[in-house]
Amino acid sequence: MISRIFRVRMWAPVGVLTSLAYCLHERRGADDQNSVDRSLLELKMVQVVFRHGARSPLKALPREEQVEWKPQLLEVPPQTRFDYTVTNLAGGPKPHSPFDSQYHETTLKGGMFAGQLTKVGMQQMFALGERLRKNYVEDIPFLSPTFNPLEVFIRSTNIYRNLESTRCLLAGLFQCQKEGPIIIHTDEASSEVLYPNYQNCQRLRERTRGRRQAASLQPGISEDLKKVKEGMGIASSDGVDFLILLDNMAAEQVHSLPSCPTLKRFAWMIEQRAVDTALYILQREDRESLQMAVGQFLHILESNLLKVVDPATPPGKTRKLYLYAAHDVTLMPLLMALGIFDHKWPPFAVDLTMELYQHRESKEWFVQLYYRGEEQVPKGCPDRLCPLDKFLNTMSIYTLSPEKYHTLCSEAQVMGLGNRE
Repeated sequence: MISRIFRVRMWAPVGVLTSLAYCLHERRGADDQNSVDRSLLELKMVQVVFRHGARSPLKALPREEQVEWKPQLLEVPPQTRFDYTVTNLAGGPKPHSPFDSQYHETTLKGGMFAGQLTKVGMQQMFALGERLRKNYVEDIPFLSPTFNPLEVFIRSTNIYRNLESTRCLLAGLFQCQKEGPIIIHTDEASSEVLYPNYQNCQRLRERTRGRRQAASLQPGISEDLKKVKEGMGIASSDGVDFLILLDNMAAEQVHSLPSCPTLKRFAWMIEQRAVDTALYILQREDRESLQMAVGQFLHILESNLLKVVDPATPPGKTRKLYLYAAHDVTLMPLLMALGIFDHKWPPFAVDLTMELYQHRESKEWFVQLYYRGEEQVPKGCPDRLCPLDKFLNTMSIYTLSPEKYHTLCSEAQVMGLGNRE
């Protein structure tokens, strides 16, 4: 029943609006892609999904010799200071952040809390903002050189390191100049869609229940985990897996802090096994898990594209730039859905950028995708410059409207997968 209801959706059923907007694409020949004159393309919209900057670990490793996380690491670089206001999605007061409350319950050696954005992270985000400024203000006069709320929409998860990362990015992008208030929109943790929401999606929680623990028992992963834990003097019974190891290792390395020699020696293996663990939990071939993980977020990205191409969209209802402050656990399934995951853990301050172009003569629409600043060829696309209809086909496999998301998330487990794993 589930497969019939949520079968692969091609682009035409998105609606009459979409069919009208893309009618020219059906007449396009398969080889026309190579003949597109890029000088005739006009940039219409940019969407950027980014991970927050470098932070302290989320959980300390159970070792006698602990790395010190001192408050001096939290110094705010002057060039990143930029005032902003946080609201809920409807423009009301900022919701409570249960994640920040949890992070404040963990004090690391040295005095810092878990998951705090550091000076290094702020500088990373400022640098990303400067790169976006070069691309969309200096090289192409697309955005105004100063922040204009009519041009930019900003949404972030309601976690302080993400809000502050967004501030630093905006400071770099607009050099701390603005023509109006900066509003960062966020949502309640219970209904957030900018990360896989296990709290809000019972079916996803059931699907992945036990998979993280089971991943550590898989051949190869279990042997490597035992080797690393023994080298670090961590008891086999301690609940440390490759995700926790990578989290600490990445945080220590980016801040040039003294790290355990074993972490340094097995750095590459730790990252690869962390990716293997994440892939085992989410399982790429499990389309419904990916839908529930990022389907609603993909729906938002898709809706932004459709609003721009729809000539009936009222003026002022779209923005030139959409910014989404997310997490590594957001980017990984997102990259998997688009077919561009490189089997590397998404680093701090990494960005996935989606550009929408229209051909000035043919009026056809194209999407250009970048990850870490490098051009990508999404699954189902003939080239880096992808016809919008083909790009939407790729997205549609995993896109879920809010209604379909809630239906799928509440659907009873037909096969009882969650109980067996």
